[in-house]
Amino acid sequence: MLKAMILETVIDTGDTAWVLISAALVFLMTPGLAFFYGGMVRAKGVLNMMMMSFISIGTIGTLWILFGFSIAFGEDVGGGWLGNPFQFFGLNGLLGEGATFGSAPDVIPALAFVGFQAAFAIIATALVSGAIADRASFGGWTLFTIFWGILVYFPAAHWVFDFAGLTDDAGATTQVGGWIANLGVYDFAGGTAIHINAGASALALALVLGPRIGFGSKPMRPHNLTAVMLGAALLWFGWFGFNAGSAVAGNGLAAFAWVNTLGATCAAMIGWLIVEKLRDGHPTSLGAASGIVAGLVAITPSCSTVEPWAALVIGLVAGVVCAFAVGLKYKLGYDDSLDVVGVHLVGGLIGTLLIGFFASPNAPGIGDGVGLFYGGGLEQLGKQAVGALFVMCYGFLVSCAIAFVIKKTIGWRVSPAVELDGIDRAEHSEIGYDLSPVYYTSRVQRTLVMTKEELEDVPAAK
Repeated sequence: MLKAMILETVIDTGDTAWVLISAALVFLMTPGLAFFYGGMVRAKGVLNMMMMSFISIGTIGTLWILFGFSIAFGEDVGGGWLGNPFQFFGLNGLLGEGATFGSAPDVIPALAFVGFQAAFAIIATALVSGAIADRASFGGWTLFTIFWGILVYFPAAHWVFDFAGLTDDAGATTQVGGWIANLGVYDFAGGTAIHINAGASALALALVLGPRIGFGSKPMRPHNLTAVMLGAALLWFGWFGFNAGSAVAGNGLAAFAWVNTLGATCAAMIGWLIVEKLRDGHPTSLGAASGIVAGLVAITPSCSTVEPWAALVIGLVAGVVCAFAVGLKYKLGYDDSLDVVGVHLVGGLIGTLLIGFFASPNAPGIGDGVGLFYGGGLEQLGKQAVGALFVMCYGFLVSCAIAFVIKKTIGWRVSPAVELDGIDRAEHSEIGYDLSPVYYTSRVQRTLVMTKEELEDVPAAK
């Protein structure tokens, strides 16, 4: 996010329009993720998988308005660790014309920034669900989203994103907060707070819940690769708002982030497909979709601070490394169902740490530190490592605690019978695909679905 202080309250309508459009693009990513994850599971669990994304919208969106935004961007009350949860409770104090965000001339209404960041909080939570596909109760997951938002994401957003204060209705400027931001860690759009955080939390849930029945011994192939490709396309589309929108203005920084987002993602997809071709003999559509996401994840923290050629390198490295990393679950024995750890945790670490090498003085989002390859030494790399490792450890440990408490209270796992039969029917009383015939051309076909009494009323087919 841009480091800025409020100098005046003249609203820039162009910047406001861009941020609102970006917010809508980022919001679209969560339904896109539902398609992406939904296509990757078996047919008997597709609705449950998609519902895990959609319920994240409901719970996190509600909490964000009540006090989540205030925890993330309220006046700091703990040495850079927490914003005041009551300062903007229910968004009180941010509804008037005097409530703004940004630095002149790029000033937008505070509520535009609230909405933009709400979409971030939602997608971050939904990402975690991919690690526990096909075996987690819907109630357990719903409760987890609530506690994870409060205890993990909202504080992490404060540490990473709270560079600049808001002005409230009275024109008072809130205190600059987050300790990771103040340390000088570069994370433009959420490599630490979102991807490393979600990936580490996903690993915690996979360990607490345990593997699916038949994991490692029975095939668990994606049931709808068309939906996976659609989801990847929607994620890529929305990610331009995710990264370029984080400039919080329609300016050159947004354009720079947009181009880097494109380049890194293209290179990552190519890198993943090369690995598949050399290792397995054929490039796959699932590999292309996964490579796209790996590249998007890796460039998220670095899109404002590295030059386009470096973005290509970061994307290529992410595509290759993540393609190998997703196989670690079989060697280490944890069932990360949809590769959240291999893509988001590993990809987030790659993108965050490589800033320490590639941060360029020619990039518009650069601050005081530059990368090793530009004469900056190891200082910036050290800062990047501190931010990444702390968020990773915090997200993992707190998620373990939340998951363990839920497991011991309301329970996490569905029964073996439900898991084998299909979680959709048991948890939602629905199935993803109703394949019953709806039109019949002969009396023989009618008899397949009609009772004896109904059949007596049907005249013989001519």
